[in-house]
Amino acid sequence: MTTSFSSTVEPGGARTFDTAVAGNDGVLVLDAAQRCLSADAVFAHLFDLDSASLNGRTLAETPLPGPLAAVLGEAADAALAGNGTRRAQVSIGADAGTRSFAIIALPGQDWVTLIVSPSASERGEEHVDRVAHLRAEAALFMRDHVLSIVSHDLRGPLNAIHSWGYVLERKVDANDPAAQRALAGIRSGVEQQVKLIEQSVDTTRAETKALQVSLAPVALRPLLEQSAALARASVANARGVTIELDTPLAEEQVEGDAERLLQTLWLMLAFAAEASPDSAAVRVASNIEGSMWRTDVRFTASAQALNDTASPHVLEAFARRQALEPREGGRIAWGLALCKRVSEAHGGGFEQSDIADNAEVTLSVRIPVAGM
Repeated sequence: MTTSFSSTVEPGGARTFDTAVAGNDGVLVLDAAQRCLSADAVFAHLFDLDSASLNGRTLAETPLPGPLAAVLGEAADAALAGNGTRRAQVSIGADAGTRSFAIIALPGQDWVTLIVSPSASERGEEHVDRVAHLRAEAALFMRDHVLSIVSHDLRGPLNAIHSWGYVLERKVDANDPAAQRALAGIRSGVEQQVKLIEQSVDTTRAETKALQVSLAPVALRPLLEQSAALARASVANARGVTIELDTPLAEEQVEGDAERLLQTLWLMLAFAAEASPDSAAVRVASNIEGSMWRTDVRFTASAQALNDTASPHVLEAFARRQALEPREGGRIAWGLALCKRVSEAHGGGFEQSDIADNAEVTLSVRIPVAGM
Protein backbone atom coordinates (compact mmCIF):
# COMPACT_ATOMS: atom_id res chain seq x y z
CA MET A 1 0.00 0.00 0.00
CA THR A 2 1.41 3.37 -0.97
CA THR A 3 0.97 6.22 1.43
CA SER A 4 1.27 9.93 1.45
CA PHE A 5 0.66 12.44 4.18
CA SER A 6 0.79 16.05 5.10
CA SER A 7 0.49 17.44 8.59
CA THR A 8 0.04 20.79 10.24
CA VAL A 9 0.29 21.33 13.95
CA GLU A 10 -1.32 24.44 15.43
CA PRO A 11 0.76 26.45 17.89
CA GLY A 12 -0.52 27.70 21.19
CA GLY A 13 -3.14 26.29 23.51
CA ALA A 14 -6.31 27.06 21.58
CA ARG A 15 -9.39 25.77 23.36
CA THR A 16 -11.57 25.21 20.33
CA PHE A 17 -13.21 21.96 19.35
CA ASP A 18 -14.95 20.75 16.21
CA THR A 19 -18.69 20.43 16.82
CA ALA A 20 -19.73 18.88 13.53
CA VAL A 21 -18.35 15.42 14.26
CA ALA A 22 -20.60 12.50 13.40
CA GLY A 23 -19.77 10.52 16.50
CA ASN A 24 -17.45 7.93 14.93
CA ASP A 25 -14.22 9.57 16.11
CA GLY A 26 -11.59 7.22 17.53
CA VAL A 27 -9.74 7.92 20.78
CA LEU A 28 -6.14 6.88 21.44
CA VAL A 29 -4.30 7.65 24.70
CA LEU A 30 -0.48 7.66 24.74
CA ASP A 31 2.03 8.19 27.52
CA ALA A 32 5.06 10.46 27.20
CA ALA A 33 7.04 7.64 25.57
CA GLN A 34 4.31 7.24 22.90
CA ARG A 35 3.21 3.95 24.42
CA CYS A 36 -0.48 3.16 23.94
CA LEU A 37 -2.35 3.28 27.26
CA SER A 38 -5.73 2.64 25.68
CA ALA A 39 -7.46 2.60 22.31
CA ASP A 40 -11.23 2.62 22.14
CA ALA A 41 -13.29 0.32 19.93
CA VAL A 42 -13.94 3.09 17.40
CA PHE A 43 -10.23 3.79 16.86
CA ALA A 44 -9.51 0.08 16.40
CA HIS A 45 -12.44 -0.26 13.98
CA LEU A 46 -11.25 2.67 11.85
CA PHE A 47 -8.09 0.74 11.01
CA ASP A 48 -9.46 -2.83 11.14
CA LEU A 49 -7.44 -3.70 14.23
CA ASP A 50 -8.00 -5.30 17.59
CA SER A 51 -7.47 -2.94 20.53
CA ALA A 52 -5.30 -5.66 22.10
CA SER A 53 -2.80 -5.26 19.24
CA LEU A 54 -2.27 -1.64 20.29
CA ASN A 55 -2.39 -1.53 24.07
CA GLY A 56 1.01 -1.52 25.78
CA ARG A 57 2.95 -0.96 22.55
CA THR A 58 4.71 2.14 21.30
CA LEU A 59 3.39 3.71 18.10
CA ALA A 60 6.33 2.29 16.15
CA GLU A 61 5.51 -1.22 17.37
CA THR A 62 1.82 -1.12 16.44
CA PRO A 63 0.39 -2.30 13.10
CA LEU A 64 -0.85 1.23 12.36
CA PRO A 65 0.18 2.64 8.96
CA GLY A 66 3.58 4.30 9.23
CA PRO A 67 2.52 7.79 8.10
CA LEU A 68 -0.40 7.77 10.52
CA ALA A 69 1.82 6.68 13.42
CA ALA A 70 4.32 9.40 12.53
CA VAL A 71 1.70 12.19 12.57
CA LEU A 72 0.12 10.87 15.76
CA GLY A 73 3.53 10.89 17.43
CA GLU A 74 4.34 14.38 16.16
CA ALA A 75 1.04 15.80 17.42
CA ALA A 76 1.39 14.02 20.78
CA ASP A 77 4.92 15.32 21.36
CA ALA A 78 3.93 18.85 20.38
CA ALA A 79 0.92 18.84 22.70
CA LEU A 80 2.95 17.61 25.67
CA ALA A 81 5.87 19.96 24.98
CA GLY A 82 3.64 23.02 24.62
CA ASN A 83 1.03 21.95 27.20
CA GLY A 84 -1.73 22.91 24.77
CA THR A 85 -4.08 21.54 22.15
CA ARG A 86 -2.54 20.58 18.81
CA ARG A 87 -4.19 19.67 15.52
CA ALA A 88 -2.91 17.65 12.56
CA GLN A 89 -4.14 16.04 9.36
CA VAL A 90 -2.99 12.90 7.59
CA SER A 91 -3.93 11.02 4.43
CA ILE A 92 -3.06 7.37 3.88
CA GLY A 93 -3.45 5.23 0.77
CA ALA A 94 -3.39 6.33 -2.84
CA ASP A 95 -5.83 7.63 -5.47
CA ALA A 96 -9.36 6.29 -4.91
CA GLY A 97 -8.21 4.40 -1.83
CA THR A 98 -6.95 7.47 0.01
CA ARG A 99 -8.35 7.98 3.51
CA SER A 100 -8.02 11.29 5.32
CA PHE A 101 -8.15 11.95 9.05
CA ALA A 102 -8.12 15.01 11.28
CA ILE A 103 -6.29 14.69 14.61
CA ILE A 104 -6.72 16.65 17.85
CA ALA A 105 -4.09 16.13 20.57
CA LEU A 106 -5.11 17.02 24.15
CA PRO A 107 -2.31 16.89 26.75
CA GLY A 108 -2.72 15.54 30.28
CA GLN A 109 -0.25 15.43 33.14
CA ASP A 110 1.94 12.74 31.63
CA TRP A 111 -0.24 11.46 28.80
CA VAL A 112 -1.94 12.80 25.70
CA THR A 113 -5.38 11.99 24.29
CA LEU A 114 -5.62 11.85 20.49
CA ILE A 115 -9.02 12.26 18.83
CA VAL A 116 -8.90 10.83 15.29
CA SER A 117 -11.76 11.91 12.98
CA PRO A 118 -12.39 10.41 9.51
CA SER A 119 -13.08 12.81 6.66
CA ALA A 120 -16.72 13.58 5.93
CA SER A 121 -16.77 11.30 2.86
CA GLU A 122 -16.07 8.25 5.03
CA ARG A 123 -18.67 8.87 7.72
CA GLY A 124 -21.90 7.66 6.10
CA GLU A 125 -21.88 3.88 6.42
CA GLU A 126 -19.74 3.88 9.57
CA HIS A 127 -22.13 6.35 11.19
CA VAL A 128 -25.12 4.09 10.52
CA ASP A 129 -23.23 1.16 12.07
CA ARG A 130 -22.26 3.31 15.05
CA VAL A 131 -25.85 4.32 15.81
CA ALA A 132 -27.03 0.74 15.37
CA HIS A 133 -24.39 -0.40 17.88
CA LEU A 134 -25.45 2.25 20.40
CA ARG A 135 -29.10 1.27 20.08
CA ALA A 136 -28.20 -2.39 20.53
CA GLU A 137 -26.23 -1.62 23.72
CA ALA A 138 -29.14 0.41 25.11
CA ALA A 139 -31.53 -2.46 24.32
CA LEU A 140 -29.22 -5.01 25.97
CA PHE A 141 -29.03 -3.09 29.23
CA MET A 142 -32.77 -2.41 29.15
CA ARG A 143 -33.48 -6.13 28.73
CA ASP A 144 -31.28 -7.05 31.67
CA HIS A 145 -32.75 -4.26 33.79
CA VAL A 146 -36.28 -5.52 33.15
CA LEU A 147 -35.17 -9.07 33.96
CA SER A 148 -33.71 -7.88 37.27
CA ILE A 149 -37.04 -6.24 38.13
CA VAL A 150 -38.90 -9.42 37.18
CA SER A 151 -36.53 -11.52 39.30
CA HIS A 152 -36.94 -9.25 42.32
CA ASP A 153 -40.70 -8.76 42.04
CA LEU A 154 -41.47 -12.45 41.50
CA ARG A 155 -39.47 -13.65 44.50
CA GLY A 156 -41.65 -11.68 46.95
CA PRO A 157 -44.95 -13.44 46.09
CA LEU A 158 -43.20 -16.81 45.78
CA ASN A 159 -41.69 -16.45 49.24
CA ALA A 160 -45.13 -15.62 50.59
CA ILE A 161 -46.69 -18.67 48.91
CA HIS A 162 -43.89 -20.83 50.28
CA SER A 163 -44.42 -19.53 53.82
CA TRP A 164 -48.20 -19.92 53.72
CA GLY A 165 -47.68 -23.45 52.43
CA TYR A 166 -45.93 -24.34 55.68
CA VAL A 167 -48.73 -22.71 57.66
CA LEU A 168 -51.32 -24.79 55.81
CA GLU A 169 -49.23 -27.91 56.28
CA ARG A 170 -49.60 -27.58 60.05
CA LYS A 171 -53.32 -26.95 59.81
CA VAL A 172 -54.34 -29.58 57.29
CA ASP A 173 -55.15 -33.15 58.31
CA ALA A 174 -52.11 -35.29 57.56
CA ASN A 175 -54.43 -38.21 56.76
CA ASP A 176 -56.32 -36.28 54.07
CA PRO A 177 -54.81 -37.46 50.71
CA ALA A 178 -56.41 -34.67 48.66
CA ALA A 179 -55.09 -31.92 50.99
CA GLN A 180 -51.61 -33.45 51.00
CA ARG A 181 -51.58 -33.59 47.18
CA ALA A 182 -52.61 -29.91 47.09
CA LEU A 183 -49.79 -28.95 49.45
CA ALA A 184 -47.29 -30.97 47.44
CA GLY A 185 -48.47 -29.23 44.29
CA ILE A 186 -47.97 -25.80 45.90
CA ARG A 187 -44.45 -26.66 47.06
CA SER A 188 -43.53 -28.14 43.67
CA GLY A 189 -44.88 -25.11 41.84
CA VAL A 190 -42.89 -22.72 44.01
CA GLU A 191 -39.70 -24.74 43.53
CA GLN A 192 -40.19 -24.82 39.75
CA GLN A 193 -40.74 -21.05 39.61
CA VAL A 194 -37.64 -20.32 41.72
CA LYS A 195 -35.57 -22.65 39.54
CA LEU A 196 -36.89 -20.94 36.41
CA ILE A 197 -35.89 -17.53 37.79
CA GLU A 198 -32.40 -18.72 38.70
CA GLN A 199 -31.72 -20.60 35.46
CA SER A 200 -33.41 -18.34 32.91
CA VAL A 201 -33.84 -14.85 34.32
CA ASP A 202 -30.74 -14.44 36.51
CA THR A 203 -28.43 -16.26 34.09
CA THR A 204 -29.62 -14.20 31.12
CA ARG A 205 -29.00 -10.89 32.85
CA ALA A 206 -25.51 -11.89 34.02
CA GLU A 207 -23.96 -10.20 30.95
CA THR A 208 -24.35 -6.72 32.44
CA LYS A 209 -24.88 -7.55 36.11
CA ALA A 210 -21.16 -7.17 36.89
CA LEU A 211 -20.16 -4.57 34.31
CA GLN A 212 -16.41 -4.26 33.79
CA VAL A 213 -15.01 -0.91 32.70
CA SER A 214 -11.57 -0.17 31.27
CA LEU A 215 -10.25 2.98 32.91
CA ALA A 216 -8.02 5.36 30.98
CA PRO A 217 -7.73 9.14 30.64
CA VAL A 218 -10.81 10.49 28.83
CA ALA A 219 -11.00 14.02 27.39
CA LEU A 220 -14.40 15.37 28.42
CA ARG A 221 -15.12 18.09 25.88
CA PRO A 222 -14.61 15.88 22.80
CA LEU A 223 -16.67 13.17 24.50
CA LEU A 224 -19.55 15.60 25.00
CA GLU A 225 -19.27 16.87 21.44
CA GLN A 226 -19.24 13.35 19.99
CA SER A 227 -22.26 12.30 22.04
CA ALA A 228 -24.21 15.40 21.04
CA ALA A 229 -23.34 14.94 17.37
CA LEU A 230 -24.51 11.33 17.46
CA ALA A 231 -27.75 12.27 19.18
CA ARG A 232 -28.39 15.00 16.63
CA ALA A 233 -27.73 12.68 13.70
CA SER A 234 -29.66 9.70 15.09
CA VAL A 235 -32.89 11.43 16.17
CA ALA A 236 -32.73 15.14 17.07
CA ASN A 237 -32.19 16.62 13.61
CA ALA A 238 -35.02 14.59 12.10
CA ARG A 239 -37.39 15.86 14.80
CA GLY A 240 -36.23 19.46 14.61
CA VAL A 241 -34.92 19.32 18.19
CA THR A 242 -31.80 21.32 19.01
CA ILE A 243 -29.17 20.19 21.52
CA GLU A 244 -27.52 23.10 23.31
CA LEU A 245 -24.25 22.40 25.11
CA ASP A 246 -23.30 24.78 27.93
CA THR A 247 -20.00 23.89 29.55
CA PRO A 248 -16.73 25.59 30.51
CA LEU A 249 -14.86 22.31 30.02
CA ALA A 250 -12.00 22.44 27.54
CA GLU A 251 -9.02 20.17 28.20
CA GLU A 252 -10.23 18.51 31.43
CA GLN A 253 -10.05 14.73 31.66
CA VAL A 254 -11.31 11.95 33.91
CA GLU A 255 -10.35 8.34 34.43
CA GLY A 256 -13.08 6.33 32.77
CA ASP A 257 -14.20 3.98 30.02
CA ALA A 258 -14.58 6.31 27.03
CA GLU A 259 -16.86 3.97 25.06
CA ARG A 260 -19.23 3.33 27.97
CA LEU A 261 -19.35 7.02 28.90
CA LEU A 262 -20.14 7.94 25.31
CA GLN A 263 -22.96 5.39 25.28
CA THR A 264 -24.35 6.93 28.46
CA LEU A 265 -24.26 10.51 27.24
CA TRP A 266 -25.67 9.58 23.85
CA LEU A 267 -28.58 7.70 25.40
CA MET A 268 -29.43 10.60 27.72
CA LEU A 269 -29.39 13.07 24.83
CA ALA A 270 -31.18 10.82 22.34
CA PHE A 271 -33.91 10.00 24.86
CA ALA A 272 -34.36 13.68 25.67
CA ALA A 273 -34.61 14.49 21.96
CA GLU A 274 -37.22 11.85 21.19
CA ALA A 275 -39.22 12.78 24.32
CA SER A 276 -39.30 16.48 23.37
CA PRO A 277 -41.87 18.23 21.16
CA ASP A 278 -40.81 19.12 17.63
CA SER A 279 -38.57 22.20 17.41
CA ALA A 280 -37.87 22.08 21.16
CA ALA A 281 -34.47 22.49 22.79
CA VAL A 282 -32.52 20.01 24.91
CA ARG A 283 -30.16 21.81 27.27
CA VAL A 284 -26.94 20.16 28.43
CA ALA A 285 -24.86 21.48 31.33
CA SER A 286 -21.57 19.79 32.19
CA ASN A 287 -18.97 20.76 34.75
CA ILE A 288 -16.60 19.42 37.37
CA GLU A 289 -17.92 19.94 40.90
CA GLY A 290 -15.34 19.03 43.52
CA SER A 291 -14.31 15.45 42.86
CA MET A 292 -17.20 14.67 40.49
CA TRP A 293 -17.87 15.32 36.82
CA ARG A 294 -21.58 16.07 36.52
CA THR A 295 -23.68 16.33 33.36
CA ASP A 296 -27.34 17.40 33.45
CA VAL A 297 -29.69 17.02 30.48
CA ARG A 298 -32.88 19.10 30.75
CA PHE A 299 -35.92 19.01 28.50
CA THR A 300 -39.71 19.33 28.50
CA ALA A 301 -41.34 15.92 28.09
CA SER A 302 -44.15 15.33 25.62
CA ALA A 303 -46.34 12.23 25.77
CA GLN A 304 -47.36 12.84 22.17
CA ALA A 305 -43.72 12.89 21.05
CA LEU A 306 -42.96 9.62 22.85
CA ASN A 307 -46.03 7.89 21.44
CA ASP A 308 -45.74 9.25 17.89
CA THR A 309 -44.96 6.18 15.78
CA ALA A 310 -44.42 8.25 12.64
CA SER A 311 -41.36 10.04 14.07
CA PRO A 312 -37.87 8.53 14.45
CA HIS A 313 -37.03 6.94 17.80
CA VAL A 314 -34.09 5.15 19.40
CA LEU A 315 -36.13 3.20 21.99
CA GLU A 316 -38.77 0.58 21.39
CA ALA A 317 -42.43 1.59 21.74
CA PHE A 318 -43.00 -0.36 24.97
CA ALA A 319 -39.99 1.34 26.59
CA ARG A 320 -41.26 4.78 25.62
CA ARG A 321 -44.70 4.02 27.06
CA GLN A 322 -43.15 2.69 30.27
CA ALA A 323 -41.11 5.88 30.70
CA LEU A 324 -44.36 7.83 31.17
CA GLU A 325 -45.69 5.50 33.88
CA PRO A 326 -45.40 6.55 37.56
CA ARG A 327 -42.11 5.40 39.04
CA GLU A 328 -42.41 2.74 41.74
CA GLY A 329 -39.96 3.29 44.58
CA GLY A 330 -38.01 5.85 42.58
CA ARG A 331 -37.02 3.33 39.90
CA ILE A 332 -35.59 4.71 36.68
CA ALA A 333 -37.20 4.40 33.26
CA TRP A 334 -36.34 1.05 31.70
CA GLY A 335 -34.83 2.62 28.60
CA LEU A 336 -32.22 4.50 30.69
CA ALA A 337 -30.84 1.38 32.39
CA LEU A 338 -27.48 1.68 30.61
CA CYS A 339 -26.94 5.13 32.14
CA LYS A 340 -27.45 3.76 35.65
CA ARG A 341 -25.23 0.71 35.23
CA VAL A 342 -22.34 2.56 33.59
CA SER A 343 -22.35 5.38 36.14
CA GLU A 344 -22.39 2.91 39.05
CA ALA A 345 -19.59 0.85 37.48
CA HIS A 346 -17.50 4.05 37.53
CA GLY A 347 -18.31 4.68 41.20
CA GLY A 348 -20.80 7.42 40.34
CA GLY A 349 -24.56 7.62 40.01
CA PHE A 350 -27.50 8.39 37.74
CA GLU A 351 -30.69 10.22 38.62
CA GLN A 352 -33.82 11.24 36.78
CA SER A 353 -36.82 13.34 37.70
CA ASP A 354 -40.36 12.15 36.95
CA ILE A 355 -41.23 11.98 33.26
CA ALA A 356 -44.77 13.20 32.56
CA ASP A 357 -46.51 15.15 29.83
CA ASN A 358 -45.36 18.80 29.86
CA ALA A 359 -43.06 18.15 32.83
CA GLU A 360 -39.59 19.71 33.07
CA VAL A 361 -37.30 16.68 33.24
CA THR A 362 -33.67 16.44 34.32
CA LEU A 363 -31.39 13.46 33.69
CA SER A 364 -28.16 13.62 35.69
CA VAL A 365 -25.01 11.51 35.62
CA ARG A 366 -22.10 11.86 38.05
CA ILE A 367 -18.67 10.31 37.51
CA PRO A 368 -15.67 10.60 39.87
CA VAL A 369 -12.83 12.64 38.39
CA ALA A 370 -10.20 10.22 39.68
CA GLY A 371 -10.20 6.47 39.10
CA MET A 372 -12.16 4.23 41.44
